[in-house]
Amino acid sequence: MREDCRHFQSRTYSDGEAARFCVLDLAPEAPWHCPPDCASYQPDMGVGTFVTGSLVRPPVEEEPEDDPAEIGALLESADEIVTAAGPAIVEEVQRERSGRKKWWQRRRGGDGTGSGSR
Repeated sequence: MREDCRHFQSRTYSDGEAARFCVLDLAPEAPWHCPPDCASYQPDMGVGTFVTGSLVRPPVEEEPEDDPAEIGALLESADEIVTAAGPAIVEEVQRERSGRKKWWQRRRGGDGTGSGSR
């Protein structure tokens, strides 16, 4: 991937696993390849002046030897699973939030008008 692109992000988790991706979701073969003619590529302006400290990104693991079409299909099916789970998660969070009163409703009587007793 083009690590000098402003749309590139990398996160390293506590177990050492690193996630490298395009925030615009334009790199279908992440973390190995960006499209060679990506129209959204923009050099990161901070790269030339930024001094890298002791927190260095671990190297990208070796690219699998599988057929690129198979890799794309696997990533597409994973994307479909995550996309399908999204609405259920949003609904669950909304249900949890609807049962709780807002902080101003708890303090002022519950109707939000401020007419509660103190």
